[in-house]
Amino acid sequence: MAVKEAVTGETEAKRSARARGLVAPPPLESGDRLTRREFERRYQTMLRIKKAELIEGVVYMPSPVRHRSHGKPHIYISAWLGAYCAATPGVEPSDNVTVRLDADNEVQPDALLRLEPAAGGHSRVGEDDYVEGPPELIVEIAASSAAIDLHDKLKAYRRNGVLEYVVWQIYDKRVDRYELKEDEYAPLAPDQAGLIRSRVFPGLHLNVKALLEGDLAAVLADLQKGLATDEHKAFVERLSVTP
Repeated sequence: MAVKEAVTGETEAKRSARARGLVAPPPLESGDRLTRREFERRYQTMLRIKKAELIEGVVYMPSPVRHRSHGKPHIYISAWLGAYCAATPGVEPSDNVTVRLDADNEVQPDALLRLEPAAGGHSRVGEDDYVEGPPELIVEIAASSAAIDLHDKLKAYRRNGVLEYVVWQIYDKRVDRYELKEDEYAPLAPDQAGLIRSRVFPGLHLNVKALLEGDLAAVLADLQKGLATDEHKAFVERLSVTP
């Protein structure tokens, strides 16, 4: 026993207390490799931490958020999705919510839209108020193409069945959209009108040029045109009869 304690630096009493939850877990650190259960255990004790993600089994803790490169773009995306939800009962938005994807991935997307399972959605809200399973649409705001959002996180979203993924790359001044087809993400460019049109959420149109220019009024104006289409009307009617 003495040899084991010397090697581990932990007494039998301390190990027993840790197992019973009487000893505080180690702090969460960026780069830690953890199971999702251990990630949650540490995260829940660190009340000062507002955002941490487990991506492919590795902990990521972002830097403080800047205004032009994240805060303002985030509001624009929230306004766009919020306006869509206001006209589309039955569609749920969320912002920076914890999403449990699988055993190695627990993320906090910048924004998402989801359908309830009764309406064909693939996620649900658990008893502890976290989203479990893949939302239908996720939007991330990334600094550049080198960001985690376009690498390991993209792989995790694809593998778990997120149907549509939009990444706004601030410094590269571009918006990429991916659609899940046969278990792979197919990048889709804006159409001839410069719009990204969601296939999962009819009427959800995004004027990419206006978004990149910071013209929120134009973004919302084109969204209103999408909300006036027959496709959106039929979608709302279908959701209204969902049990």
